[in-house]
Amino acid sequence: MKRLAIPHEELNNRPWTPNDSLMSMAEFHDWWADRQAGGHFVVDQVPFSALRDWNFEASTGNLGHVSGRFFSVEGLQIREGGLVTKAQPIINQPEIGILGIVVKEFDGVLHCLMQAKMEPGNINTLQLSPTVQATRSNYTRVHRGTGTRYLEYFVGAGRGQVLVDVLQSEQGAWFWRKRNRNMVVLVTGDVPVHEDYCWLSLAQIGELTHVENLVNMDARTVLSCMPFALPDAAAASTGEPFRDALINSYQYQPDETWAHARHTPSEILSWFTEAKTRCEWSARLTPLDAVRGWSRDDMQISDDAGTNFRIIGVSVEAGTREVKSWTQPLLFPRGQGRAAFIARPIDGVLHLLVQARPEYGLMDMVEMAPTLHLLLGEDLSDVPEFVRDALESSGAEVRYDNVLSEEGGRFYHALTRYQVIEVGEDVPVEVPPNFCWMTVRQLIDLLRHGHYLNVEARSLLACIHSLC
Repeated sequence: MKRLAIPHEELNNRPWTPNDSLMSMAEFHDWWADRQAGGHFVVDQVPFSALRDWNFEASTGNLGHVSGRFFSVEGLQIREGGLVTKAQPIINQPEIGILGIVVKEFDGVLHCLMQAKMEPGNINTLQLSPTVQATRSNYTRVHRGTGTRYLEYFVGAGRGQVLVDVLQSEQGAWFWRKRNRNMVVLVTGDVPVHEDYCWLSLAQIGELTHVENLVNMDARTVLSCMPFALPDAAAASTGEPFRDALINSYQYQPDETWAHARHTPSEILSWFTEAKTRCEWSARLTPLDAVRGWSRDDMQISDDAGTNFRIIGVSVEAGTREVKSWTQPLLFPRGQGRAAFIARPIDGVLHLLVQARPEYGLMDMVEMAPTLHLLLGEDLSDVPEFVRDALESSGAEVRYDNVLSEEGGRFYHALTRYQVIEVGEDVPVEVPPNFCWMTVRQLIDLLRHGHYLNVEARSLLACIHSLC
C-alpha cells in the first residue's frame, strides 16, 4: 500500500503509547463520567401509534417517515429456484451518511477527535463515536434541528486533507444495501473542541476497544480503514510468538511472489469472485404486509416463532443531540451475536481465516467476514464442522474477547461478542472453498475499496490493531 501523503515516516517509528497523548486515560475516564452525568437521556418503548411523523403506509404496510427521508421498514423476500424461501422485515435507508474522523498531529503523535455520542439503541446510552456520525437527512437538517458539528471539515471547499474516503456496507442481515461514507481528514490549524469531544491517540482508542460497549460500531469501521501507523517490521522481535507473527502479518511481502503469505492478492480476488458466482438466490424488497410468518400489533412487529428480531417504537429525550426529543422505530435483536477470526501463524506470519459470507441485504451479495459469524438464533451447530473443530482444538488460545455494540441509531441493544482465537498447526491450512487464509496486510489493502470486508470483519480488524 502506498503511504499517505502526510509525514508519517517518523511517526510510524515512534511507540504509540498513551504517555504521548494530550489526555491521560484517567483524565479520559473522568471526562467520560462527566459527559454521562451532564446529559439528560431517556429512552422509552412506546406503541407505534405514539410515533410522531411515522406512519404505516396503507397500500404496503411499510413503516416510514412523513418526509420520505431517514429510513423505512419494508419487507424482504428471498427466492431460490423460483420459490420464496425466506421473508422478513428489513431497514431500507438509501441515503449515504458520513462517518468521519478528524485527525491532527500533536508533538508528532496523531490524535483523533472523538465524540461522546448518545444513540437511542445504545445499551449504555453514550459511546465513543467518530467526529461526525450523521445521515444525509440529519446533516441537511430535515429534522429542523441544529447543525452537525465539524461537518465543514468533511464537505465543501474548506475541508481538511482527505486521507480516507470510501463507501462501506453495514449489516446485510438487517439493512437493505446500506452504505456509509467512511472518511478521515487531516487538519493542521486550530480546532475548537466542544465539551462532548476530546482528542485521543490511536493507542488510547486501541486500549478502549478492550472496554465493553465503549467504542461504537461507526468509530470501529472508520478506524479499520486508516492505513497508517502500522507496526514496523523491526519491531517483530519481542520474544512473544503471537505478537511477532502479528507484526509480520502487517508487512508488505518481500517480493511479488508473496512467498510468506498463503495466497497472492490475485488469488484472493479470484477466490472472492468465485464465491459470488455460487449464489443461486435472489433478494428483492416487498411490501411489509406481504411478509409471511411475521405479525404486527401496536407494540412490535415480530416473527411468529419468537426467535428473530423485533421492530419496536421508542420515544427519546437527549439533551446533547441536534434535536432534543423525537420518536422512531428500532430493530431489537433477541440474544447476542458472535464474530470470531481464527488465526494461526503460517511460516512465521499470522494469517486470519476469512469467510466469503452471503447476506441477503448486501449490495454485492457476498462480502468477506470473520471465520465465525453467528447472528441471533444461530449457534455452533450452524457452522462447518472444521470450524467447530478448530475452535475446540487443544492449542486454541483467545487473544481478544469483548462484547461490543452494533449501530445504536437503528438497532436497540444489539450486542456482538468479538473474538480473535489463535490456533496451532493441528488446524489445517487446506480449507473448504468458502474460506481463505489471509494476512492482516492483505485485508487492510482491500479496505481501500468498498464491498470487500463486512462490518463485523472491519470491527475485528480495528480491535486487532490494539494487539500489536
